[in-house]
Amino acid sequence: MIDHGPEISDLLVDYDPETLARRPVRKQEVLDRLARRSAPLRVARALGAKDGILDDAEVDGILVRSHLELQRLHEEFRVGALVRSLLVPLLNVVRGANGASSIRVVDIGCGLGFIARWLAKHGALGDDVELVGADYNRALVDVAGRLAAEESLPVRFVAANAFRLDPPAHVYLSTGVVHHFRGDDLARLFAEHERTGAVAFLHLDIRPSAIAPLGSWVFHQARMREPLAKHDGYWSAVRAHDAATLLAAIRRGAPAFACSSVDAYPGIHALVRIFHGFVGVRARHRAALQAAYAPLGRRVRSER
Repeated sequence: MIDHGPEISDLLVDYDPETLARRPVRKQEVLDRLARRSAPLRVARALGAKDGILDDAEVDGILVRSHLELQRLHEEFRVGALVRSLLVPLLNVVRGANGASSIRVVDIGCGLGFIARWLAKHGALGDDVELVGADYNRALVDVAGRLAAEESLPVRFVAANAFRLDPPAHVYLSTGVVHHFRGDDLARLFAEHERTGAVAFLHLDIRPSAIAPLGSWVFHQARMREPLAKHDGYWSAVRAHDAATLLAAIRRGAPAFACSSVDAYPGIHALVRIFHGFVGVRARHRAALQAAYAPLGRRVRSER
């Protein structure tokens, strides 16, 4: 059985879940968590520490550089355009269901905010859409904000729990985030959608397949320079959830939502459709969801 242990980046920072205050991380604890896997252990051993505590500034620098390289992947695979193609129909469903004058879309775990920034510049989502990126890591959020300011983009980034924002989101969005949640934590992620009163969600992640880890390894070795990015990018493909796992978590955590999968069963298109997505709305809007995605044909499957 494959050890689906954490990515290196999952271990390098720790935040108080209530205050979001950053807590010190002991290097030895990171090494202990990675002890059975030699490749990430080598990366972690090279990290600087003082009195056994990881250096926050060094860790932040590594994470920023790694996310910049991740942005290159999103650019080359046109992830922004994919998100827009799935978000626009969903927004139309929300407009029909929502009595508010605006729709707040919150990008969970936004990192450097590439997707939110891309949507702000190219999405043409409508003047009634407000884009917010949320991430626990202030270093990433600060860079995202500066990049958005340089282009005068109508998007805001906050260091916050995406599910504790006031006012809350109408739509929750993520790309490459859900595989970081495992077991009960995955169901709790979707339970937060239900608790906040959100109308809809759209989550995209790597679609697992027999060849995905090899393809990911080759790409990251060829295109990435940062050792952490090389490892974690590949390991994301290894750890990616299959459709059955994600659907079970959605049903368990957010039973009030109707859900459809996108490209979860692509057949011969598996080589070019490396992401799969899951869109959901409150169950009373199920028919509107199905109608909105009907033009995508067999790429979309209504899940019971």
